[in-house]
Amino acid sequence: MTARVALYFAPAPTHPLWIAGCDWLGRDPGSGAIGRVGPHRDDPRRYGFHATLKPPFALRDGTTRTQLTDALSRFVDERAAFAMPRLAVARLGDFIALRPVGRDATSPGQPLRELADDCVRLFDEFRRPPSPTETARRLAAGLDEQQRGNVDRWGYPHVFGHWRFHMTLTDSLADDRLRAELLADATRRFADALAAPLRCDGVALFVEDEPGADFRLLRRFDFAR
Repeated sequence: MTARVALYFAPAPTHPLWIAGCDWLGRDPGSGAIGRVGPHRDDPRRYGFHATLKPPFALRDGTTRTQLTDALSRFVDERAAFAMPRLAVARLGDFIALRPVGRDATSPGQPLRELADDCVRLFDEFRRPPSPTETARRLAAGLDEQQRGNVDRWGYPHVFGHWRFHMTLTDSLADDRLRAELLADATRRFADALAAPLRCDGVALFVEDEPGADFRLLRRFDFAR
């Protein structure tokens, strides 16, 4: 059984957005608390409330979780916190997610984009290459040439220029009426939390202990400044 780890953005545990996100999904991946389980959010509940910086990966043979946490400690010692862009409940394909307002928040040169790019690149030495089956599954998803190259080099298509900051709130929703209802519900539920100032002040290490298990928040690594 192979565990996987992932590097995520997750609001501070006392921030209203973290509280609202865990309440919406019905699970706190940090404390393990289980709440009311709402419909049409099974996948995001399993992964925990977050935005992906480096997608889930198994550790490369010869590396350990301790080596990874040591590298993360050095990484955050060299970084400073920054203000997050304003987020809003929005549609993302057939999903509902929290997305930045405006087009420039995650463009090259912006601190959020730089953080994601650095996480993908600098921690790739710890990533075990995907199996042929996993690679074939990702390549079968109708990707463009650059995304296929990302799969080959980084194990995942949606990195660097194809990365989009999002905090997923629902499963894929094929029904337009249902999607509209959940969009309205989430907009109401997150209104107060999204009005609170938000900073990116660290990187969260999540772990999936075995295939199919819920991801849990193993540790937050706070930026030094």
